[in-house]
Amino acid sequence: MKKLLISLLLVLCILPLSAKPKHNQDKDGFVFTTVKENPITSVKNQNRSGTCWCFSGLSFFEAELLREGKGTYDLSEMYVVRNTYMERAENYVRLHGYSSFLAGGSFFDVLDCMKKHGIMTEEAYKGIMYNDTLFNFNEIDAVTQGYMDALVHSDLKKITTVWDEGLNGIYDAYFGEVPANFDYKGVNYTPQTFEKSLGLNLEDYVSITSFTHHPFYTKFPIMVPDNWRLADSYNVPIDEMMEIMDYCIMNGYTFAWGADVSEVGFTRNGIAVMPDAEMPADLTGSDMANWLKMSSKDKQKELTAKPLPEITVTQETRQLGYDNWETGDDHGMLIFGIAKDQNGKKYYMMKNSWGTTSKYKGIWYVSETFMKAKTMNFMLNKKAIPAAIRTKLGL
Repeated sequence: MKKLLISLLLVLCILPLSAKPKHNQDKDGFVFTTVKENPITSVKNQNRSGTCWCFSGLSFFEAELLREGKGTYDLSEMYVVRNTYMERAENYVRLHGYSSFLAGGSFFDVLDCMKKHGIMTEEAYKGIMYNDTLFNFNEIDAVTQGYMDALVHSDLKKITTVWDEGLNGIYDAYFGEVPANFDYKGVNYTPQTFEKSLGLNLEDYVSITSFTHHPFYTKFPIMVPDNWRLADSYNVPIDEMMEIMDYCIMNGYTFAWGADVSEVGFTRNGIAVMPDAEMPADLTGSDMANWLKMSSKDKQKELTAKPLPEITVTQETRQLGYDNWETGDDHGMLIFGIAKDQNGKKYYMMKNSWGTTSKYKGIWYVSETFMKAKTMNFMLNKKAIPAAIRTKLGL
């Protein structure tokens, strides 16, 4: 009995020690606490394809379906890509090559495809016919660009009416033929009837931006190559842009986010910040000599290892970044939540399309400063805009 009591006492002494939380490896790095998190579908991997616009756009509509209580859907990115590429090729021909025929695109391409061509499930159209499990467009892009350039940059005085059939044949080879109909949960659909069955009002979705080269509370097409449709975004002051983002998230919505990620503060491992890199000694604790010897990769690691002071973003600096090409439309993502770090600084929770191998399993934490500086535009449900701002925009 005595031995039993001693054994029990030893167990009771050990239990509190084992119940203590493990050492936080981010003690000197970032520690995030979620403020608001809205439902999203699983993280996908665009791999070697310039189709972030499609992955993020469809992630957004999948999140809208979740928000409306319609269940979890996995929609086909390659169905949207296939239709968009054919339309973009037609535009390229009509403009005699004086347009963009690159892999990139915009959220409007997803919206326009759903309106014109409907949508399919991932199971019905996976779009990989080249013995791989992940998307790889290196060869597809090279072949189709060569085909299109041979056409539009030729000395032909007249082209046939079947050039598009040749391009369509290339896409059939790489993506597979698009089925006329498919089954989903025991019901047979066409892409158009399936889109109707989702019950989304596609007229509810608008794009927001903030620049000074057009009047506020008007709409205009953002002049970047990927906006080849010249689709309009509504223009608001920078503070109202941020107000819309916060209102959207805090009221249970998500938004598709287009931004410039070619910044030292945007890491491959889940952090996006705008550190004030002009004062490295004060910020990082390194002396200037050591800082100057660092590689760009080392500097990025140093500047994104923990919360540091960030640059000041104004309407003027934001505009300058766009005007001098420092800010472009690099990447499309999905914003679905808000968090704070250990110092109380605000971050936006972002779902990426680079798989789940990153530190936060495909989720990024984007500082409020980064959002202010590097947002090109974002698409959301117009009901997720504060009423006063909607009135100013005529929505």
